[in-house]
Order: sequence, then C-alpha cells, then structure tokens
Amino acid sequence: MHEEEGAAHGLRCIYQRIDLADLGLSAEALPELLTAAERMGFAGLNITHPCKQDVVPLLTDLSDEARAIGSVNTVVLERGRRIGHNTDWWGFRQSVVQHLPGAALARIVQLGAGGAGAATAYAALELGARQLIIVDAVHERALALADRLAAMFAGRVYAGRDVSTALRGADGLIHATPTGMAAHPGLALPASLLHADLWVAEVVYFPLETELLRVARRMGCRTLDGSGMAVHQAAEAFWLFTGLRADAARMRGVFESFDRPPERDQ
Repeated sequence: MHEEEGAAHGLRCIYQRIDLADLGLSAEALPELLTAAERMGFAGLNITHPCKQDVVPLLTDLSDEARAIGSVNTVVLERGRRIGHNTDWWGFRQSVVQHLPGAALARIVQLGAGGAGAATAYAALELGARQLIIVDAVHERALALADRLAAMFAGRVYAGRDVSTALRGADGLIHATPTGMAAHPGLALPASLLHADLWVAEVVYFPLETELLRVARRMGCRTLDGSGMAVHQAAEAFWLFTGLRADAARMRGVFESFDRPPERDQ
C-alpha cells in the first residue's frame, strides 16, 4: 500500500518487511533493529505484534495519543530522534464510522488488552462509548489498560474477569486478540454468547473472514472485519513518513487487490 501510494504521489517508496519469526528473533532484537534502520536511512518503521509495547522505552519521543494508549505502531526516524505514534486507534475509529454507522455505544466489551487492544479501546472511548469493559486472559493486563485509560475517560472504562458476565446487555464486542489468525485458529469466546443484537468488530485482517466473523454473521450480528483498520492506520502512517496526505480509498483498492497469504501475527 505504501509503495503504490508513494508512486501515485510521484515518490519512489520502498517498504520492506522485517519478520522476526523468519529471522529467528524476538522482541529482544528491537534495539539492534532500530539502530540498523536509522543507519540505513529509513524514514520510519511500522511496528506490529508482539512489539507494539516493547518498543516504547526505546523511543525518544511519543505523540500524545501514543503516550495515552501506551502502544506504538509507527516510528518516525528524524535527525536522531525516534518518534513513536499510534495510528491503529485512528484506523479503527475510521473503520467503525464508515462501516458500522449508527452502532450503539452504551456498553461495549473488548477481548484483549495488548498493543492492538490498547488502540481499539482508546478509539471506542473517543467515539463516545459510555461503558467499556476490557477482558484479557491475563487479568492484570486488562486492569493496567483500564487504569491508564481511566485517567482520561473516568467512570467509563473497567476491567472484567468473565466475558459471559461482561456481555450481558452489551451492544458491541471488539475482538483484539490474535485468535482467528492462521497460526491461532478458533474462537476467543463461546459462540453461544453471541446474539443478533450484538455488533462484532475484528482487528485481524489475515484472514479477513475469521471464524468469529463467520459465526457472528450466521447469528445475524452486524460485523466489521479488520481491513478498514489496516487501511486507515496505513494512510495515517504514510502521512507521518512522507508529509503527504494519502488517499485512503486508493490504498483500500490496493489492499483489496492483494493475493494475501495467511500471516502469523497481527
């Protein structure tokens, strides 16, 4: 998407994938990779799972949103500075506005409190969610995210222990865990908890149709796949890298043209 959008602006952009799994590395290699990117003259980096939170201490500056969210998916490298941004939250927000218009926001349950979940939770609260309940397999992680967001959205965000209890009376479900990706198949919650009055939003975009979305659609739920978040976060990152405003519709066309192989992680 970045390369094609660059070409549309008359730029020659090179977007190179650095896959930790393929390289046999872990997040512990981040300091070395950041230094290498700086020395090679990269304009910046997109950061994905599982590094969105681990990268934060290695940066010199954070945008207001990245600091509030505690997660970074875009790093701009500029004259010795490493500036962390979060465009995931904007991508998710724009996707909801465009593809789930009028979605009820009184009570939302979110599964997952990792890097992607921090961004979607912030986006949901920015959209006006009156009550957001975050549930994570590691309850302490849900508590930490809820506490951080409560500093800005007091009385509107909580950590829950049990997804079944949290979903009672809920309007929407945001799924922000790796479950559903090719390497993590399945459902992150019992299918019996879904019902037709619930909208379901997914962050996974490889594959676009996860098992959760298939089940939710069969039950009559309004659903949102991860493509809109992927496109809009990329459009915002393109602006940060180049100073040029991307055409999100054009980038979506490129996204939809992909022959997308399943990826390991989000």
